[in-house]
Amino acid sequence: MSAPSNVVNTPPAIISIENIYLLIGFVVMFLVMRTLQDKGHPKKYSTALFWLLFGNVFLFGDLSISLLGKAITYQWVGVSVMVIALLAGFGRVSIGTYDTPSDEAKSHSAEKIGNKLFMPAVMIPIVTVICTLLLGDLNIDGWYIFDQRHLTLASLTLACSVALLIGWKFTSGSPIRALTESRRLVDSIGWAAILPQMLAMLGGVFIVAQTGTAIQDLVTLFISPDNRFMLVVLYCVGMALFTMIMGNAFAAFPVMTAGIAVPFLIQGHGASAAPLVAIGMYSGYCGTLMTPMAANFNIVPAALLDLKDKYQVIKVQIPTALTLLAINILLMYGVIFND
Repeated sequence: MSAPSNVVNTPPAIISIENIYLLIGFVVMFLVMRTLQDKGHPKKYSTALFWLLFGNVFLFGDLSISLLGKAITYQWVGVSVMVIALLAGFGRVSIGTYDTPSDEAKSHSAEKIGNKLFMPAVMIPIVTVICTLLLGDLNIDGWYIFDQRHLTLASLTLACSVALLIGWKFTSGSPIRALTESRRLVDSIGWAAILPQMLAMLGGVFIVAQTGTAIQDLVTLFISPDNRFMLVVLYCVGMALFTMIMGNAFAAFPVMTAGIAVPFLIQGHGASAAPLVAIGMYSGYCGTLMTPMAANFNIVPAALLDLKDKYQVIKVQIPTALTLLAINILLMYGVIFND
């Protein structure tokens, strides 16, 4: 949800986090409108409601806080999240009908564009890195180009816009065509498209509920605080397992770091915080490779590739994930602690 604009002494920016939220909201509302216009959609009203509830938080979050206050806005968002979960859980979100080119037209377009098709995707990380590292301080009369609080996200937004312009150039398309095509892609992914945001929010809920403290108390019952190696194993494996349960390393990170890394490894054994938590996140990513809960990474590709076994992507990734997890454990134990 869009955060209130109450950060003091923050320089104004053209590509601000608030404007990014508004852009997301407008795009989602466009998808809602297209869904309602789809006469052949089998579940257009429930699907449109799903995306309407999701998009209105981005579009009207700040306005609602200003007019109604935080308490009412947070309750409204909570109800929206529960309705979204119910719509997805009862299978009320589905794909519609789309005006797709014929196979002959697709083949002709592929032959015409060739490998240039990969250029928009390649430009996204390139432009993001350049803007973040070299253009982050660029400003005009005190107005920064990029939000200084969220520099990478603002840079990524510009990079996606540049990639979109390049795509239009190569395909001779139009902005409306691009947005219309995005509905087909979003519908193909379905409810899993918003799973990362939901799980990230859940990580915040765990912090408020002091789940990390509970894990810390549980660890002391079974492992000695002096057993550095077992604490490292528990942190790395715990990150992977909790990520497999949650489907997102960002949700597992605050809980496992607050429960194990900070009290035992950083404060107890003097580990360097930055590399420790970085390797901890890498361990969480190993869990991402092995879980169907990370649907947007593992289940959606199987569906888009029309694989007979929807878990085939996970099965292929498990050996790599386990190998990387073991390397992370050894790396954390052997490098970070230099005493």
